[in-house]
Amino acid sequence: MNLPPDEAVQTLMTAAHDRAAAKVGLICSGPLAWGFAGFTLGRRSGPYWLRVSRSLVKNAGRKHGQGIVGADVLVPHDVPRPAVHGTYDWTQGEYAFEAEVLDLVPHPVVSPRSPELNRNPGLPDEWWAELHRSLDRLAEVEGAKETVRNDWIERAFPQYLGIPAPARIERVTGHGDLHWGNVTRMPLTFLDWERWGRVPVGYDPGLLHAYSLRVPLVATRVRVRFGNVLNSPAGRIGELAALAEMLQAVARGFYPKLAPLLLDRAEELTGICPPATAPAEITV
Repeated sequence: MNLPPDEAVQTLMTAAHDRAAAKVGLICSGPLAWGFAGFTLGRRSGPYWLRVSRSLVKNAGRKHGQGIVGADVLVPHDVPRPAVHGTYDWTQGEYAFEAEVLDLVPHPVVSPRSPELNRNPGLPDEWWAELHRSLDRLAEVEGAKETVRNDWIERAFPQYLGIPAPARIERVTGHGDLHWGNVTRMPLTFLDWERWGRVPVGYDPGLLHAYSLRVPLVATRVRVRFGNVLNSPAGRIGELAALAEMLQAVARGFYPKLAPLLLDRAEELTGICPPATAPAEITV
């Protein structure tokens, strides 16, 4: 669980959440669940979960087939996720707000305080089998957006990995934000579908592997379970895209304990030591 960055954001988002709850007719209780940097706020209401997110007004408007609502319509129901029961959107000042009423997921996420693992969660074989089956099923869906864009890859590979961008990128549809705070224990449920869309082959398992590096037994489990993808030329590119994204986050000050392991894994895959002082943002 994240904390809001400051009191002003907390005041803004709690007021927005109260407004959405009143509009959709819900009475919320229990602890507040903050997303990254306070951009999202969720809270329970009986069998439902009310989630509110904010963005700048220039980004207002849900795009067809994208985000949580798009996933609810286009992703098969046998890929486990909370269903959407209603929405409410509005603008206020410089911000646009989007609210979704979702199924409450009663079982806990694998890592409630961080997207990365710091201990072995001891997930059973059935969980891993369901993860693999669900990602295979999701790969067959026609995604509505390119989540990891080619133009970002063209600049990120040399900047964060020290290698040229690949000439060709094979894509599948994926979750796009597959980390240990977005999956639950048994029964497996995938949360937070904002980024789902077309990703490089191997990107989803590569990202989950990156977030597992501090727990070698789990990292090995990911590599073995998804070896058919990660060991392929296309899957290697997808894993490198995930590592480049993680190393950009490191340059922004995130994941200090994970950083040396990400660098080691990138060098293991490429034979090149990534730049140690890459800038935090993509440059031309």
